[in-house]
Amino acid sequence: MTASVSAPVGFRFAGVGAALPEKVINNVDLTAAMDTTDEWIRERTGIGARHVGSSTSELSIAAAREALDRSGLQPADIGQVILATTSPDYICPGTAPAVAYALGLDCGAFDLQAACSGWVYGLVVANGLMLQGLDNILVIGAESLDRITDYTARDTGILFGNGAGAAIVQQDPTGNGRVLGWDLGANGAHVGILYSEHGGFLQMDGKEVFRQAVTVMQRSTNAALAMAGLTVDDIDLVIPHQANVRIVDAAWKKLGFSQEKTVMILERTGNTSAASIPLALADALHEGRLEPGHNVLFLGFGAGMTWASMIVRWEGTLTGTAAW
Repeated sequence: MTASVSAPVGFRFAGVGAALPEKVINNVDLTAAMDTTDEWIRERTGIGARHVGSSTSELSIAAAREALDRSGLQPADIGQVILATTSPDYICPGTAPAVAYALGLDCGAFDLQAACSGWVYGLVVANGLMLQGLDNILVIGAESLDRITDYTARDTGILFGNGAGAAIVQQDPTGNGRVLGWDLGANGAHVGILYSEHGGFLQMDGKEVFRQAVTVMQRSTNAALAMAGLTVDDIDLVIPHQANVRIVDAAWKKLGFSQEKTVMILERTGNTSAASIPLALADALHEGRLEPGHNVLFLGFGAGMTWASMIVRWEGTLTGTAAW
């Protein structure tokens, strides 16, 4: 698709979609494979269940089709596909081209690997492409983490699941919707606290992940707020990466956010890495928690270690579907 030559104004969400596999592993199911209880998992993570099955491409296609349907756009209108994932179908090629083909799109398509921060990284990249004149960009976060998760290991097997969320972002000529501030960061010194080797399972130093995550959530939020010229009180809704309720609680105590302003779906999905924020966005829309003009903070953090935040003044769709 040829980029528009007109200067883009604003940033709006044309459509949002979500997908989860049908198969669910709840906490009680895990007690047959490891020394744990439902109460232990809930107390330490806030997770009650996670979905498994389906491939990253299958979940991406399902979520993207819903986003496309809700947007009212046609496949020919899409100018770019960005697929954030840490669990692609293949080492090579990327998963995004196959997704674009299945959707009938004729545009560029690439994978973005920034782990759990990936979807917010994708939004920032999409905004940059729109500043160059491109329009109607499909940003997907999708994972099939059951392929790299050992569900007999108590430190990681209780955490991760599969899912996908997708959003089509586009230029807003009214200027009502807008990116107000953003922040991207990474610190490769912490690669070893959460990783998976080729052919292996996820390995994690839980205590260090917790410590680093709380720190970078504060850092990235404050950087985005400073760019936007806003304070915590100006944020209407926060949609953080759904990793562990204790991490969010600890960060919120330092930042001053309330749970009332926070979207949490962790109990129903577990940690779905790059899919978690767009899945939570779909849920927030389904619950009617977004209104035009709301200041929304998306906040991701994850392996790498990476972090990402974006503050938008909401414009666009007000409907979404809960995937469960």
